[in-house]
Amino acid sequence: MPPPTSTGTIPTVTPARALAAVCLFIPFVAILWVGSYDSVEPTFIGIPFFYWYQMLWVPLATLLTVIAYVLVRRDNAARRNARAAAEGGERA
Repeated sequence: MPPPTSTGTIPTVTPARALAAVCLFIPFVAILWVGSYDSVEPTFIGIPFFYWYQMLWVPLATLLTVIAYVLVRRDNAARRNARAAAEGGERA
């Protein structure tokens, strides 16, 4: 994370938070764009594509949500550390 700006504020939107938002947005686009998977073929163990594609997104969405959680948690820790360092520097 970059150091705080000269005004002492920490940016609200950081690359980690933007990446977390993308991780949360991908499953919505993949599932809501029905035209991309509206077909029977290819089948997987006898299950039409329409169904197994949606079921595939259950673990993928879980994985992307975990990634987003870790990114935001690390970003929050970095923000707390930067805030503590800025406050410690002002008091000294």
